[in-house]
Amino acid sequence: MKLDPGSANNNVNLVYAYQWVNRLDEAKATAQEAKTHNVYSPWTPLVFYVIDFLQHDAAGMEREAAAEMGKPSLENQMLFLESETAAYGGEFAKARELTERAADSAQRADLKETAAEYGAHAAIREALAGDMAGAKQGAQAALAMANGKNVEAFSAVALGLAGDSVRAGQLAAELSNRFPEDTIVQFDYLPMIRAVIALRSGESGKAVEALAPAAPYELGHTNSAITFALYPVYLRGEAYLGAKQGTAAAAEFQKILDHPGVVGNEPIGALAHLGLGRSYAVTGDSAKAKSAYQDFLALWKNADPDIPIFTQAKAEYAKLK
Repeated sequence: MKLDPGSANNNVNLVYAYQWVNRLDEAKATAQEAKTHNVYSPWTPLVFYVIDFLQHDAAGMEREAAAEMGKPSLENQMLFLESETAAYGGEFAKARELTERAADSAQRADLKETAAEYGAHAAIREALAGDMAGAKQGAQAALAMANGKNVEAFSAVALGLAGDSVRAGQLAAELSNRFPEDTIVQFDYLPMIRAVIALRSGESGKAVEALAPAAPYELGHTNSAITFALYPVYLRGEAYLGAKQGTAAAAEFQKILDHPGVVGNEPIGALAHLGLGRSYAVTGDSAKAKSAYQDFLALWKNADPDIPIFTQAKAEYAKLK
């Protein structure tokens, strides 16, 4: 910024950096200063939207989203951001509709790969929420549309979570062969795919081991068209839960809650509260467990009633009372 304060890329990168370290007021001030001096980056409205989300400014989010409708290169990304917000609150029917609109918008802008990424990413959400059939269907549809590394990786994670370990393993092998020196593939995507395969096989210890290579990088972003961060942390928390190691699991879910600027409006930001509640329940700390469950249920107060993980969470919470 000191070398070239007139660079739109420099400005938006600084805004993102402030966001990721939770200095939201400085992020917003930097973006507004750039706007005042007509230093415009097309990514700025997307950053504003996430900052508004983190600051619970619903009106600001609506304003930023409305302003991007009809802009071919940005409309699709804003629509997918909105779908993430819906899923964060458990409104999966709304999230699916917004994802479909985002994919349609991307295809109209001749961004077929991006459209497929949206579908594959949404498939992971479905799997985490317990809709395994929907996850498989979404992943398969995405793979039929494109075969870029993000599409294959997201689809493999979704399929692994949904229990299709064979196809997930095939995709992992393909990614490993195609991208032998790609840091994100080798140290983020492949560990996650291997971990979810182990998780669904009941091998929690193996899942923890599989995620070890991701540790130095897991607080970072994958630099794709979609925010996809902290998923290795979430999966490690799930693996520790599967091993009944409540204290270790709680530390992973807390790590997500301690980095709101990184997780943004990703659904795992809400699901981490549930993970934390389950972790404390394993350790026998019912007071902390109740508090974490209450935090999750408050975030999902408008959630679709038939989501499997929501039904499970309410039943688990009732047993704690």
